[in-house]
Parts: sequence; structure tokens; C-alpha cells
Amino acid sequence: MNSKLASLSLLAFCVVAALALWFSATAVVPSLIAEFGLKPSQVSMLTGAVQVGFVVGTLASAVLGLADRTDPRAFFMASALVATIANTGILFVDPTSWEIIVFRFITGACMAGVYPVGMKMMASWANTGARKKNGKNADMGFLIGVLTGAVTLGSGAPHLFNALGGVDWRITIALGSVFSLASALLINLFRMGPRHPKTPPFDFHMAFKGFTVPSLRYANFGYLGHMWELYAMWVWLGVFLDASFRISMAADDAAFWARSATFVVIGVAGGIGCVTAGLLADRFGRTTITIAALAVSGTCALVTGLFFGGNPYVLFAICFVWGFAIVADSGQFSASIVELSPPDRIGTVL
Repeated sequence: MNSKLASLSLLAFCVVAALALWFSATAVVPSLIAEFGLKPSQVSMLTGAVQVGFVVGTLASAVLGLADRTDPRAFFMASALVATIANTGILFVDPTSWEIIVFRFITGACMAGVYPVGMKMMASWANTGARKKNGKNADMGFLIGVLTGAVTLGSGAPHLFNALGGVDWRITIALGSVFSLASALLINLFRMGPRHPKTPPFDFHMAFKGFTVPSLRYANFGYLGHMWELYAMWVWLGVFLDASFRISMAADDAAFWARSATFVVIGVAGGIGCVTAGLLADRFGRTTITIAALAVSGTCALVTGLFFGGNPYVLFAICFVWGFAIVADSGQFSASIVELSPPDRIGTVL
């Protein structure tokens, strides 16, 4: 694929398709609890193994410089293929066994070769054919925002599945593997943009650039604070809305509308927020838009609880604004990392 639009559209699809393996865990846990009686500790390990795997995978990739010293497409493909095998293995083991925890850990580790690498691949096309401002092209924020928005939409999808009655967990796992396999194959059609640098030599110290360089350190710690709020909200929103809606409507209606509202707040509002923030950040500056997004989301975090049990429409409206703002800054932290990093070490620092 030679055109910028075609390449980036393909990349966005491949990233979301591969990350479907991450999102699928959220969708199948209720079914596994009902069918196999998973204990709370098993549920925590099942979902947490992916997160731990991702952290281990990204740290290993950074220390070894894999994201910069290998062909990003080959790294992406290999990661997606291994993740597909690990995910498919879930269908052949007892969901209450340790094997499934190991499979989820491997899946999470492989995502380190998908999401950060995908952002690097997206960045290789930044500032090409974009609107010029002050003599410089400016579309980095928009491109990273689009990718983050696609991932955000995928993150909210399990809530939509649950609102519609859920799906058989085996089908969910199988479909996740199919999409991941497709992404592994299709990513080879992606063409790296003109900003893709030459392969650098191995340098162990580059793994620590994100903390030794002041500007990168500020961006990383800012991102840490952002993620602390983001995942607290994403994890608890559905429970919070369900409990609130039950005060003013029947239990079945409350469950349906809470799940539907959670999908809209996380997936739809969040996706729109990512893209909008990217466009605004390219025009008015990343720091300005990031501070504004944090201020709005922080305010929503403070006031949302005051409307618990009140008018569902008012509560939903506030949560919609919260969902828009809470993830709007996410892509801009990543875009800042890209712009502040040495061009040949973007993958490692990300």
C-alpha cells in the first residue's frame, strides 16, 4: 500500500485486530464465572496476567531495543502470531487451570510488539502531506490520536457485547484469534513512511532515556497520572452506573442501560476525544490541550459521584464529557514522547 491514507488505515485495523486478544478477556470473564464458577482470585489472575505480561514485554523490548533494531512489520507479525497461538490454546485447557494464566501472560507480553510498535509505525508517516504551520508540517497529534481512538473504541466493545446479552466465550476467543491472525498477515502490506530511520546499533542505556532526559521524564510521569485515573474510571464506570440506575429503574433495565452507557462513554466518547484532541493539539500545542483535558476529566471525577442515584440522563451526560476528556490526553503524551525522542530510538522510548 503506497498511499499514506491506505497504509495508516491498514495499520489502525491491524492494531485493533491484534489487541482484540487483550479486550476479549473482559468479555468472557462473566461467562467463565457462570460456567466454571471461577473464584475472585482466579478472575483477578486471569485479567491481571495480561497486564503483567504487557509490562514485562515492553521492558524486555526496551532493554533489547527490539522495536528499533528489527523491522517493525516483522516484529509486529511475530508478536501477533505468538499471541494468536497462546490465545487459541485457551480453547484446549481447563479455564480453572494455571495453563490459562500462562497463556494470558504470553498474550500480554506479545502486545508489547503491537501497540508501541504500531505507534512508531504510525509516526513514520507524520508530517507528510499535512497542513503547514510556521513552516512545519503538523499532524503527529492527529495520527497518534486516531490510533489511540481506535484502541479506545475496541476497549469499550466488550460492554456492548454484554449489553446485547453476551456471546459464547469460545466464540469470542476463536474470533479474537482469527482477527489477530489476520492482523499478522495484513501488516506485511503496510509501507513504512519517509520518517522511518535507519536501524541503530544496540545501546543498553537507551532503555532508560525515558527517565534520564527531563522532558521525557515529565511526559512519562504525566502519563502515569493520566493512566491512574483512566483505568480507575474504565474499571468502575459500569458498576457505578448500574448501581445508580437501579435506584430509578427496574434491575433488568438498569443492567442494559448501564452496559450500553458504559460502551458509549468509553468507546464512542473516548474515541472522539482522542481524535479531536489530536487535531487541536497540532494547532494549539500538546501541553495546552493535555492540561485542558486533565482539568476537565479531573473535575468530572470530583463531581460525578454527587449525581449518583439522580436523573440518569444528567448522569450520563456528565459521564459522556468525562469519557471524552479522560482519554483525550493519552495520545498526546505518546505524541510528545515521539517528538522528544531521538528519531532512531522512538520505539524503545515508547
